[in-house]
Amino acid sequence: MGETRLPRHMFLWCLSAIYMFAFASLYVQIPGLYGNEGVLPARWQLRVSGKSVVEQLKDSPTLLWFGPRLGLDTQQCMELLSLTGALLSLMTLALPVLRDCRVFLVLWILYLSLYQVGQVFLYFQWDNLLLEMGFLAILIAPMKMPWSTKERLHDNVTFWLARWLLFRLMFASGVVKLTSRCPTWWGLTALTYHYETQCIPTPLAWFAHQLPVWFQKLSVVGTFVIEIAVPFMFFSPIRRHRLAAFYMQVLIQVFIILSGNYNFFNILTITLCMSLLDDQHVNFWLRRYMPKTESTSLQTLCSWLAVVLEIGTYALLGYWSVRYFDLQVDWENKSISSRTAFTYFEFNGFLKTVTVPSIWIGVLSLTWEVISAMFKCACVRGVLWRLWNTIQWAVMAAATVSMFAISLVPYTYIEYDAHSNLWPGIRTAFEATDRYQLVSSYGLFRRMTGVGGRPEVVIEGSMDRNTWTEIEFMYKPGNVSAAPPVVAPHQPRLDWQMWFAALGPHTQSPWFSSLLHRLLQGKRDVIRLIQTDESQYPFSKQPPAYLRAHRYKYWFSKPKEDGSYPQRWWRRVYVEEFYPMVHLGDSYLEQMLDQHGLKDKAPPRRSSNAWLPQLLRHVGKHAREMPTPLLLWTLFSSAATVCLLNSLRSLARHHQHESLQNKHADKQETGWNVAEEEAKKHEEEDVKDDAEEDGKEQEEDATSEEEQEGEIEEEVNTEETDVDSLRKRK
Repeated sequence: MGETRLPRHMFLWCLSAIYMFAFASLYVQIPGLYGNEGVLPARWQLRVSGKSVVEQLKDSPTLLWFGPRLGLDTQQCMELLSLTGALLSLMTLALPVLRDCRVFLVLWILYLSLYQVGQVFLYFQWDNLLLEMGFLAILIAPMKMPWSTKERLHDNVTFWLARWLLFRLMFASGVVKLTSRCPTWWGLTALTYHYETQCIPTPLAWFAHQLPVWFQKLSVVGTFVIEIAVPFMFFSPIRRHRLAAFYMQVLIQVFIILSGNYNFFNILTITLCMSLLDDQHVNFWLRRYMPKTESTSLQTLCSWLAVVLEIGTYALLGYWSVRYFDLQVDWENKSISSRTAFTYFEFNGFLKTVTVPSIWIGVLSLTWEVISAMFKCACVRGVLWRLWNTIQWAVMAAATVSMFAISLVPYTYIEYDAHSNLWPGIRTAFEATDRYQLVSSYGLFRRMTGVGGRPEVVIEGSMDRNTWTEIEFMYKPGNVSAAPPVVAPHQPRLDWQMWFAALGPHTQSPWFSSLLHRLLQGKRDVIRLIQTDESQYPFSKQPPAYLRAHRYKYWFSKPKEDGSYPQRWWRRVYVEEFYPMVHLGDSYLEQMLDQHGLKDKAPPRRSSNAWLPQLLRHVGKHAREMPTPLLLWTLFSSAATVCLLNSLRSLARHHQHESLQNKHADKQETGWNVAEEEAKKHEEEDVKDDAEEDGKEQEEDATSEEEQEGEIEEEVNTEETDVDSLRKRK
C-alpha cells in the first residue's frame, strides 16, 4: 500500500460532514421523539437513583447525567448535546485544523450519549456504524493542536481498520441475504420488489421498478458478486485490484442513493471506501501527475506478473458468476437469463471454508502494515525522533490489533463454528466494551419484505366518529398522488418506524400507542414530526376526538399502454384494521400504555428561566421552521464553500510562493550569469594585464641583457686598450 495521506484527509472530511448531518437531523426531532411530552420521553431512561455519577456512567455511559447540574432537564440536555455536536462537526468540516483526534473523541462521546437513550428510534445499523467509524477516526486523525508532526509513520496501520470495517460490512451484508433463506434473494427476484417496498423511495425508484425482470435478476447477481466476492480484493497486494474494488463498491452505493432515501448510511459506506485509495490515485483525480521513475528489469517483470494475476482474477470472477448463477444470453429476446445454481447447504459449506481464511487474510494484511511501519520508524534520522516514532508506532499498533481482535466476535456471527472457536479472552474483551459500541455486527436487507404488496399504516382522525380524515406524513407513502420525496441525508425517524410497524401487529410496536395518545392530546412537538407545516395537518386547530389506524397494501403504478406516465404514483388496497378506534380515556388505550410502561409516573420537571434553557428554546424555534433537508444542505453548502475558499486561497498562496521562488531562482540565475560575465571580463583583463606585464618584463629583460652585453663589450674594449697601451710601453 502506498502513501495514504490524501485519502485519510478525505475520510476525516467526509466523516465530519456525516456527523453534522446526523446531529442536525436528530436535533430537530428531539422534542417530538424524546421530549417531556414526546412519543418516548428520554427522561424515562434516566431514573433518579441513589447511585453516584460514576456508577451511573458505568450503567449507562451518557453525558445526560450531568444535565441537572447545568439546570437542564433531559430534553434540553439532549438538545444541547446535539446542537453542540452539529456546530462542532460543522466547524470541523470547514476548518482543517479542527480535524484533530481530540475533536473526534468529543463528537463520538456526544453521539454515544444520545444513542444510550435513543431507544427504538436510534437503534439502526447506520447509527452503530457511525459510532464505530467515529471511534476509528480517533485513532486515524492526527493531533494537530498545539503542535503536530508531519511524519506519522503509523497512519497506514490505523487507517487499515477502516478497510477491515468495510470488508466486514459488505461481506456480512451479502452473506446474510443467502443465510436468511429468503426466497426472493435465492430466486434473484428481490429487486423486483425492493424499489417499491423500501422505507422511503425516491422518484427514480418508480422508474427503476419498471425495468425488465431479466435486468432486475442480473442486478441481484451483480449485488452478490460485489458484496461477497469483491471484498476479498480489498486486501490484494495488487494496487489495481483495490482500485477496481473501490469503483465497484461506490457504483452500487450510488445506485442505492439514487433509488432510496437511506439518510447518511450510503455516504458512510463510500467514506469507508476511501481506505482503498492511495495518494497517487487521488493526485490522478486532481490532475497532479507524479514524476515517473525509471523502472528496473525486476520491477518490469513484477508489473507484468501483476497484470497477469489481475486479468486472471477478473476471469475467475466472470467464470464463477456464469457457473453459479447459470448466466445465458438469449439473443432472440435480447436478454440474459439467470438462476441460482447452488443449494443452501453448498453455500453453508462455502461459508465454513472461507470465514476462517478471511480472518487470516486480515491478520496477514495487518501484519504487513505493522512491520512496514516499524521499518519506517527504524529508518528515521536522529535518536530522539526515532524513539518518538517508535513509541507512537507501538501504541497505535497495539490499539489496532486490539480493535481487530474484538471485531472478530461480531464478524463471526455469520458462521457458528468460527464463532465458537474464538479465544475466550477475545469474547471477554468484547463483552467489556460492548456498551460503548466500539464494534458491531452488520447485515443489511436480510429479508425482502412486502412481496405481496407494500404494507402501510394509515392513521385517520375524526371529530364525530362518522367523518374520517387521513393524517398525511411528510415523507412516507400515504397519498397515492404524491410523488416520493428526496430527503437524504435527513432521516425522519418516526416515518422509518412507521414502516417497521406496518410489518406486524401494533403490539410489536409499543410506541405506536404513545403516538396516538400524544396526537389525541394535540402535542405540537409530536405533530411537527408528521407535518412541519401545520396548515397541512388536518387537526391543527383542534385535536381529533377519535383516532384509528388501518393497514393498506401499496404498489407502484404502471405506465399506460401508450407509454405515457400515469397521474398517480401509487395504487393501494385496504387490508385490515391495524389499531382500533380510541379516544382520550379509552380503556384499551390506557391498557396498552400501562402494559408497556408508557404512562408518566412522575410529572416532568418545570423548565428553568435561566439563560441557557432560554437560548436553547430560541435556537430550536428558529431552526425547526425550515424543512430539515433544506437545513442540512444549507449547512453543508456553507461549510463546503468555506473549504473551497480556503483551498483556493492556499492554492493561490502556493502559486504565489512558487512564482516568488521562480523569480528568486531567475534572479539568482541572472546574477550568476552576470557574475560569470564579469568574472570572464576580469579574467580577460587579467590575462591582458599579465600579457602586458610579461611583455614589459620581457622588454626590460631584453634591455637589461643589451645593457649587460654593452657593458661586457666596453669591459672587453677597455681591456683591449689596456693591453695595447702596455705593449706600446714595452
